[in-house]
Amino acid sequence: MAGKPLMELRWDPILREWVLISNIRRLRPWQPSGFCPFCPGNPETGYGWRALILENRYPMLMESPPDPSTHWFYSTAKSVGRCYVVVETPEHGIDDISDLPVDQIEYVLRMIINKVREESGRDYAHYFLWFRNKGREIGVSLTHPHSQIYVLPFIPSRVEREIGSAKEYFDSKGRCLFCDVLNAEVRDGIRVIYSNEHWVSFMPFYSHWPFEIHIYSRRHVQLVTDLSNDEVHSLAQILKVSLCGLTHVFSSKSMPYILVMHQAPLKGSYPFYHLHIEIYGILREEDKMKYAAGMEMGGGNFTYDAVPEENAQRLRDSVLRSCIKGT
Repeated sequence: MAGKPLMELRWDPILREWVLISNIRRLRPWQPSGFCPFCPGNPETGYGWRALILENRYPMLMESPPDPSTHWFYSTAKSVGRCYVVVETPEHGIDDISDLPVDQIEYVLRMIINKVREESGRDYAHYFLWFRNKGREIGVSLTHPHSQIYVLPFIPSRVEREIGSAKEYFDSKGRCLFCDVLNAEVRDGIRVIYSNEHWVSFMPFYSHWPFEIHIYSRRHVQLVTDLSNDEVHSLAQILKVSLCGLTHVFSSKSMPYILVMHQAPLKGSYPFYHLHIEIYGILREEDKMKYAAGMEMGGGNFTYDAVPEENAQRLRDSVLRSCIKGT
């Protein structure tokens, strides 16, 4: 079996979740020097663009994947779906998307929204996951500013847990769980990082990662395609400020992070769910990473080696010091 191309989904019957298998991924280039496939003028990019959405050449999923293997005990399924790379700017040397002007971030968001509309009609498209990994510590293989899209044939397990909690809360109280979380954070105020007319950025009371930021829409909305033009513009603005505060919270080290958009599934009705973005800043201090280790990976519960309210203050200070002007 060594060297044989393999791409499939494998079901974990104990945790009840899919694992994506693709040995094609090991062929992808790792931070090459002197060459960037995402810069203008390369075969995939050409010239004259502000941002691009490209097919991922080393995907976990594809529209016509090979048939999965069979096993006498375990369940497998086809890795049907799509994987895209969102090249956010022609500029190679910027540190973070927050260094881009608001109108460029808005342009990228509108491209992603259009891609949601395009993909949502496909039979296999059950979930549209947009995410952004930043920093060598996260394992970013190419440093040109980019994010990724996975169009999945299933609902990611973390989102599925959120959906279950939100439905149970709604059935019990008749209200949106996320709206109540947002109201609690705004009422407390001490963990709010930044807010504008349509969005609130805050460090949750129950933060898992040292510098975790959640961005909630003030309006109860399920899908990014349901946002108004003003809401998309405001989202670009609060993303810029929040990420700027995060990346500059330390004076000599840019924060590595993971950003993920959680929206409702593309199939079915989820009126109790609430669109939001989660960002996980993984450094505890400039020279100390937060590792998901024994308790987190083995036990499934995070430990937090500080106080969220104090780290929220550090983020607010960073925003005021570095990020408000020009937004």
